[in-house]
Amino acid sequence: MSAAQRLLTDELIERIRGYFPRYPDRRAVVLPALHAVNEQLGYVPREAVVEIAELLGLAPAEVQDTLSFYGFFKQDAPAGQVRVWVCRSLSCAARGGEELLEYLCRKLGIRPGQTTPDGRVTLEYAECLGACDFAPAALAGDVLLKNLTREKIDQWVEAIPSRKNQGTNHA
Repeated sequence: MSAAQRLLTDELIERIRGYFPRYPDRRAVVLPALHAVNEQLGYVPREAVVEIAELLGLAPAEVQDTLSFYGFFKQDAPAGQVRVWVCRSLSCAARGGEELLEYLCRKLGIRPGQTTPDGRVTLEYAECLGACDFAPAALAGDVLLKNLTREKIDQWVEAIPSRKNQGTNHA
C-alpha cells in the first residue's frame, strides 16, 4: 500500500515499530499500537486496524479483538476534545449518580456514547472509577470530578474550552 493510500503516517508507523524491541512478540505490541493510533487520530478506524495488523504480521481479527475488549477506544468517529466517563458503580448510584448523569445528558444535549455536535465532549459510562470515597464521581480527561452536584456539573460544563481554544484539556 502506498503512503498516499495509508491511514497511518510514516511517523506513526515508526513509533509503533519502536515498540518492537520492548515486547516479547508482535502480538504484545497490539495494545500500544492501538493507543498510538488513538492518540494521533482520536479514534481507531477499521482501516487502521487492517494497517496495524499488516505491520505486526497478524490477522485483522486479532487486532479487532483487542480493540473491542477495551471500552476506551472509539472506532466509528473521533472522540470529543474531552471524554467524560461517568461512574455507574453502586456507590455512585446510591449517592445520586444516575440522576446526575441524566442532568449532564440534558446539559450537553447528548446521551452516553455520543459526542456533542461541536466536538467538545464525548460522554461515556464507566462501570467503576475506583473513587467510591468521592461518589458520585466522573473522570473528565485525566481529572477526577469528585462529589458531583448539579452546581459542579454546571461549573465544569462552563469551563470546557471551545474547539477553537483546544490547545489544552480543561477537564
